[in-house]
Amino acid sequence: MAVPLLPFRTVSDIAVHRAGIIIKRNHEPADTFARMLCNWLEDKGIATTINQIDPDLDILIIAGGDGTLLHVASQAAHHSIPVIGINLGNLGFLTELTEAETIPALEEIISSTATIENRMMLKARIIRENQPTEYRYALNEVVISKGTLDRVLQLSTRADTEYITTYKADGLIFSTPTGSTAYNLSAGGPLVYPGLASILVTPICPFMLSSRPILLPPETRLTTRIDNGPGHCAKIIIDGQPAWDMQEDEIIEIEAAENPLRLIISPHRDYFSILRNKLHWGKTIANHESGRMNL
Repeated sequence: MAVPLLPFRTVSDIAVHRAGIIIKRNHEPADTFARMLCNWLEDKGIATTINQIDPDLDILIIAGGDGTLLHVASQAAHHSIPVIGINLGNLGFLTELTEAETIPALEEIISSTATIENRMMLKARIIRENQPTEYRYALNEVVISKGTLDRVLQLSTRADTEYITTYKADGLIFSTPTGSTAYNLSAGGPLVYPGLASILVTPICPFMLSSRPILLPPETRLTTRIDNGPGHCAKIIIDGQPAWDMQEDEIIEIEAAENPLRLIISPHRDYFSILRNKLHWGKTIANHESGRMNL
């Protein structure tokens, strides 16, 4: 069944009565920041919980980094809770606000409006002896990895009923546009603007140089099985977390999830400025030109 496409970006009023704060684990600066933020919100008459996600939360505040946000993305998306990410280190692709920007941003959200992006997510399950497992959800990617095996995997892959190819590679990455800047980018996949609803399929260290990433429509249901023969298995990793061990007679099924992550973004920092900052675009040229001028 095709997932209905929502507008990528909306400007909405959020009546904030209950807020949740998720803290990076074992990180004292995040604990200190969360206590300050909790006091500030409660002074505003906003009930606050820490490290707890309830369906009736009006906003979820992430104090940490992109990994902290990924850890709770599926729950937040399931309950349609808007999420805002505060990065307490270097700016992230998802947690794009700094600590100093937090209070002004929350003031604006509470008193005015918030800019929200609907970030597409994936859902995956394993089919074993014709019995599917429960779905697991990914904001970035679903990865099939050979793990510690020496031999490359042969992964027979279909888009709906159509056969794509049998990839000979160390694995496959099925990525959202949001995840295009993560493992997909390291494996040589393309950058995809997060508003372009699509599923990326990127082979990891392919045996054949002709194996290239492919971009597919969001309504595609992808299936893959191991085609090496008996005795082969693979690891399934979802947003960096081990999910399943996949055997040669099993099938993994991947498609777009019904509920996107509602990500609150900064109105003062656009997607391309984040790319320039994280990927150091233009800095080599600028340094080179500066060096020439100093000669």
